Amino acid sequence: MKNIKLGFALCGSFCTLSRAVNQMEKLVDLGYDILPIMSFNAYSLDTKFGKAKDFISKIENISGKKVLNSLVEVEPIGPKNLVDIMLICPCTGNTLSKICRATTDTPVTLAAKSHLRMNKPLVISLATNDALSGSAMNLGKALNTKNFYFVPLSQDDSINKPSSLVAHFDLVPVTLEAALKGDQIQPIFR
Repeated sequence: MKNIKLGFALCGSFCTLSRAVNQMEKLVDLGYDILPIMSFNAYSLDTKFGKAKDFISKIENISGKKVLNSLVEVEPIGPKNLVDIMLICPCTGNTLSKICRATTDTPVTLAAKSHLRMNKPLVISLATNDALSGSAMNLGKALNTKNFYFVPLSQDDSINKPSSLVAHFDLVPVTLEAALKGDQIQPIFR
């Protein structure tokens, strides 16, 4: 995947941020040129899963680039052809909802909109506790929208969190390769 410019956007699914960052490392090893983007929350909030500044430092070290974290910084992504493909990993239900409704009030949602207007693939690595309830309609809409691709996902705890879905982060590389060819890997739900 040499010379593939990948926008790698991270949202505030804090319990999966480390898994997302691990995938970023693997993608760099595969030759992707990463442009890192973080939502306001992912960029600024400390949680029991880690400090924002530590995540930012690690992401900048992996990518070799400054994290884009403002609306002004991400708006040119599409018009300036800064990336070939965009990955939102992790993508929260809130972010998926905003993208499906064309709401562009965070760096991630505006980056996605700017990228999509160039008719390029957007890969969603969903991690949300309400995917099979409140976010289900957005998931359905995105599954039927041109240039949207999903990293396959499963219920992560069907007994205690019956509406929760989390992407198989280890399938990010193969999903990106397929999306670059215009294909959705199957099955989506595992």
